[in-house]
Amino acid sequence: MAKNKKSLKAEKAIKAKRKKKQRRRRRAVVLVVEVIMLLLLSGVAYAMMKFDKLQAVNIDKKDLELNEGVEEKEGYTTIALFGGDSRDGQLEEGTHADTIIVASINNKTKEIRLASIYRDTLLQQKNMGYNKANHAYFAGGPAESISMLNKNLDLDIQDYVTVDFKALVDTIDLLDGLDIDIKQEEVQYMNEFLQETADVAGTKADFITKSGEQHLDGTQAVTYARIRSTAGGDYTRTERQRLVIEKIFEKVMHTDLATINKIIDTVFEQVSTSFSLKELIGLASDVTKYKLGENTGFPFDVEDGLTYQNAGSVVIALGLAENVKQLHEFLYPDEEAQEVSETVQNISDEISYVTGAVRPASLDQGNGSGDGDGSTGTGGNADSGYDSRTDGAGGTYGNTDGSGTYE
Repeated sequence: MAKNKKSLKAEKAIKAKRKKKQRRRRRAVVLVVEVIMLLLLSGVAYAMMKFDKLQAVNIDKKDLELNEGVEEKEGYTTIALFGGDSRDGQLEEGTHADTIIVASINNKTKEIRLASIYRDTLLQQKNMGYNKANHAYFAGGPAESISMLNKNLDLDIQDYVTVDFKALVDTIDLLDGLDIDIKQEEVQYMNEFLQETADVAGTKADFITKSGEQHLDGTQAVTYARIRSTAGGDYTRTERQRLVIEKIFEKVMHTDLATINKIIDTVFEQVSTSFSLKELIGLASDVTKYKLGENTGFPFDVEDGLTYQNAGSVVIALGLAENVKQLHEFLYPDEEAQEVSETVQNISDEISYVTGAVRPASLDQGNGSGDGDGSTGTGGNADSGYDSRTDGAGGTYGNTDGSGTYE
């Protein structure tokens, strides 16, 4: 009976959202990873000379999990991107990876597609138990997190890049800040969370005294891009993030090489990767041909606000298997669609059983499938609450009830 009520509740939520005239076009991917990736590409000549500044990590590919029957997508390169919340520059295990992105690069067209895996998504861990997706990085670093993604999502990821949160603040400061028009309702929320951003980044908090166009430093610009308290919530936050990215691109396009060099000198120390210098050169050989394509959020169809044992508030995929199939259609549009592996189907069934979150039949009827931009599901925001994250014991700290307005 309880399961039927939950199913009915989820189905009603889905129908209500589909009646909205406009939907969220794309879920936000975290700003810092996009910006640093593009800076790496734009400054590739310097990057090759300064490879030794990166935190290079050698991962034994034999230790990475791979589901039986999963084959490498020959026409694509798939990479895991992590945004670390490290306060001491340490980007291995013990780091809270609150950003998890799967990037697929079409080797022919050079299009890059990004799928942000919501950090609170309940997924199977190395010990066969269940916890939030970001728990794997804390427990075992990038290798364990990659294995978690491969096992739960039928992927064949072998390499990663992790960027520290502070890197974006440093990048904007080295570009001498950004000019942005601040609305009156945004002033309050910027000032409310500015000090926290400054504490994490190790910078000074200069509070905003007025609305209107003004020159923002890195700490201010990052705080602006992360608030979601005003009308429109996540949608308007996405607009802010895109505006900041556009402003950064404008600056980079007119920035001298000496400044680009300084950015790389500063940022590379906040980057951890499994790529060798040879592999990076190979990826960068066609740097002028790369283009950012669509981005989305995963899972597409979710139920949030539930709690699971020691994991706290979690996001449940309504049918992990169906969501994984849709994810592959998004990441690899030129590949023939395939059924999920037995491993993913078993995990999907077990998640439904232990949580009682059952996939409504309406999701698989008519227009129930995703449209590739992350707007089809029930829309739960996995980044619910402020600074919600798992610790080593699987517990949580920070708000996990969805009441937070900044992350």
